[in-house]
Amino acid sequence: MAIFILGLVIFFGAHVFSAVRSREPGKDLKQKMGYGPYMGAYTFVSIVGFFMICYGFNATRGMGLVYAPPSWGRHINFALMPPAFILLVASQLPTGRIKKWAKHPMLVAVKLWALGHFFATGQLNAFLLFTAFLTYAIFDRIMVKRRGDNGPAPDAPVKLWPDAAAVLGGIVLYGAFVWRLHYMLIGVPVTLPGA
Repeated sequence: MAIFILGLVIFFGAHVFSAVRSREPGKDLKQKMGYGPYMGAYTFVSIVGFFMICYGFNATRGMGLVYAPPSWGRHINFALMPPAFILLVASQLPTGRIKKWAKHPMLVAVKLWALGHFFATGQLNAFLLFTAFLTYAIFDRIMVKRRGDNGPAPDAPVKLWPDAAAVLGGIVLYGAFVWRLHYMLIGVPVTLPGA
């Protein structure tokens, strides 16, 4: 459990620091260090934390339930995952209607992912993981709004192909996770509701 908790602290510590750091000229650490060195350090710390989370999560399986998920919880999770994957893909593409509507589609995707999994599992390690991600996504959305970052500008040109690519890519990615990828990466097979 210690490695798991430490991984969460390291991973989200780097992300929280990035969210709250000063952006003022002369005080911004990214400007002082330079973009490359700053992003290199940020990425390195995040990867270390992420691998500790993965190792710790697997090591803490079976440590007990925080709550028993409802019988209909998996249905909610299955309903929320396709839009989460679509938004995740949209976050990496040029501005389309989806990205313009969501403003920060990756943060919305993380919220949907975490919220859906609260309904699907009540395991202690999962509860801690999803709580951490959901809390951070809410916190970061507040911080970007305070900085005046409201996503794509109102007059930003909107293209059709990013929306089509986001929907297609999101559904394909979702299908891959349901089919095999979730088991390969997480070690837990996806069981369809009612199966």
